[in-house]
Amino acid sequence: MTEKKADATDTADTGDAGRPALPATSWAVLGLLSFGEELSGYDLKKWSDSSLRLFYWSPSFSQIYGELKRLEKAGYVTARRVAQETGNRDKRVYVITDAGMAAVRHWAREAPVEPPVLKHGVMLRMWLGHLLETDRMRDVLGRHRAYAETMRQRAEADVADAHGENGHGADPHGEESWAYPALVLKWSERYYAAERDLADAMLADLADLDDLDERDRRRL
Repeated sequence: MTEKKADATDTADTGDAGRPALPATSWAVLGLLSFGEELSGYDLKKWSDSSLRLFYWSPSFSQIYGELKRLEKAGYVTARRVAQETGNRDKRVYVITDAGMAAVRHWAREAPVEPPVLKHGVMLRMWLGHLLETDRMRDVLGRHRAYAETMRQRAEADVADAHGENGHGADPHGEESWAYPALVLKWSERYYAAERDLADAMLADLADLDDLDERDRRRL
């Protein structure tokens, strides 16, 4: 799997009901704010890296601030400056508005269900296996397996955090809505476990293919 990097051309809303058409990345940022916290751009980056990147988006700070500017212009978020205890310059924090909450709720309910686009670089390289040595293919698959297992472990740890199993759960207010991100993290954990197992299966398939080629050579 390759991480899906969303950008401003990624459209996922028709702008119906008098609402502006927004890219899916805007809805992701607004969705992070829909849990009711007042968040800075840094907070949004941290939250997305610990959750969204496992299944959708690994944003840069410039992407986050670009989407916040778009959402503020649409009237979906408001911002204010707050002093920091460290003495550093004031930070800008954002909170969702009632209009923003209504808009993201409408999007979550009514947006078309779009199938995920699979752009799997490892599969593409295996498809070009006739141009590679077998050892190189094994190396590529081994690296992908290690990546998938690392991501599975991260998702597993985030699931534990979401349920408070590590003593600092992601549900500080006991809100029922936090249960759903935990379910998606569980889905992510299962997905990466499947990717790991698929890499193992492909390694076994390569071994079978090598055995077949060896038997063919012996017949010559």
